[in-house]
Amino acid sequence: MTVNLEVADGVGTLRLDRPPMNALDVATQDRLKELAEEATRRDDVRAVVVYGGEKVFAAGADIKEMQAMDHTAMVLRARALQDAFTAVARIPKPVVAAVTGYALGGGCELALCADFRIAGDNAKLGQPEILLGLIPGAGGTQRLARLVGPSKAKDLIFTGRMVEADEALTLGLVDRVVPAADVYQEAHRWAAKLAQGPAIALRAAKESIDTGLETDIDTGLAVERNWFAGLFATPDRETGMRSFVEEGPGKAKFL
Repeated sequence: MTVNLEVADGVGTLRLDRPPMNALDVATQDRLKELAEEATRRDDVRAVVVYGGEKVFAAGADIKEMQAMDHTAMVLRARALQDAFTAVARIPKPVVAAVTGYALGGGCELALCADFRIAGDNAKLGQPEILLGLIPGAGGTQRLARLVGPSKAKDLIFTGRMVEADEALTLGLVDRVVPAADVYQEAHRWAAKLAQGPAIALRAAKESIDTGLETDIDTGLAVERNWFAGLFATPDRETGMRSFVEEGPGKAKFL
């Protein structure tokens, strides 16, 4: 399989496994969507790490496969391409991308689908589609601009240039930079900590933030208000408040 889902300690790792560069061909895209939806459904998965391995995250689409596609073929495929990445972005649980080596084109777009990005000091990220006479097609024009702002996104997309880890951190494209050998361990540690949190409240927080970024503020506030009130019906709210009153903050144990 070109993508695998491995579960341990409440963390599901979506592991790309298409050597040597994890090129995101059609089969890999479809498998990614399938496993993202599985991670969404599974109760034993409370947080997710997206990882490409020690040497490379994903160097982009399979260009040879794309070269053979004409306009009609891509019209039929483009929605499925976006849907595969959106399935990762819509996992209603904390998602962290563990980025080593190249994360280019579709690889960068996949990292953008995560809530948090930990990059190795060897990481190189970018949207080089313009150099092929194309634009990003798996969400890059939308998610990148929302993450780093339109001017910075246009710089990266218009030029197609790669940025190394330190510049990616400055741009806000990644959230932490660690030694390459520590990337997965750090990502898994972060995810495992969140996996111990209140699952429904984390889902509510993620949906409220993401919906608010995609809509007007009044709609976002309505989503927040409804989730906020709804959480008063959950066992986790009872556990969290009881623990706070009896033991002090930060000591609740959520199931």
